[in-house]
Amino acid sequence: MNRRSFLNTCKIAAFSSVAYPIVSSASKDFAVDSLVLADSVIKKSDLFIENSDFAQFESVRKKLYQVQRHVGYGNFNIISFDLMLKYAKYANNIESFTQKELDFLEKIFYINPTPYGFYGKKVSEKITDTINNNDVVKVSGTGHYLFKGKPEKTYNELRKDIGDTLTLTSGVRSIVKQMKLYLDKIERSDGNITKASKSLAPPAYTYHSIADFDVGKKGLGYDNFTARFALTKEFSQMRKLKYIEMRYTINNKDGVRYEPWHIKVI
Repeated sequence: MNRRSFLNTCKIAAFSSVAYPIVSSASKDFAVDSLVLADSVIKKSDLFIENSDFAQFESVRKKLYQVQRHVGYGNFNIISFDLMLKYAKYANNIESFTQKELDFLEKIFYINPTPYGFYGKKVSEKITDTINNNDVVKVSGTGHYLFKGKPEKTYNELRKDIGDTLTLTSGVRSIVKQMKLYLDKIERSDGNITKASKSLAPPAYTYHSIADFDVGKKGLGYDNFTARFALTKEFSQMRKLKYIEMRYTINNKDGVRYEPWHIKVI
């Protein structure tokens, strides 16, 4: 998204309300509530990245991407904020974060997301909170980590009961990882923070940083992160299991879209 398209999007949001068709079929917590990827409405009340923050928004996303490439996708899942800053400072192909960029990162982390329509519980108190490497285990063939204990046990039980067609699509996420995902989601939403916050928790509010994980069907690709996952045989089998539940059910109180792939652990 360039600056011109960003500003044009803001103008559109300010003067119009555009609705998209939604195909729905609801049935308690596990129903398919939408089979359409464009499942939101641009409203006059939607909040966007401020014009004054746009330069930092773009440069921060670029540097987070560079750090991820430098340390590797798997390692980036559990990287701490302070370690990320060190890599950016000392790596030859990355520049240090400027004070304006650090201020922007802190703004995104510490701001109250309620005005965006996100009402979830705050999970991480400080942007510098870390994940202890001794508390996680890397899941072979996925590039992702799980917390030891109940999360790892639950995932192993799922694989045993459903089979190896079920896979881990996202596990442990550090604050830095969630920050990158969140900013990238805002970019794909044309700067619309309200829309982005309905499909991805802000960095301080993700349960991936303490326990939760996502599962999907091997070979389904990105559709594992859409309501289409609820149409799979794997999900049908998950519904029968008594030891798991979804974090974000239909019409959940957190204001997040329905996520049949998101396993609630805590």
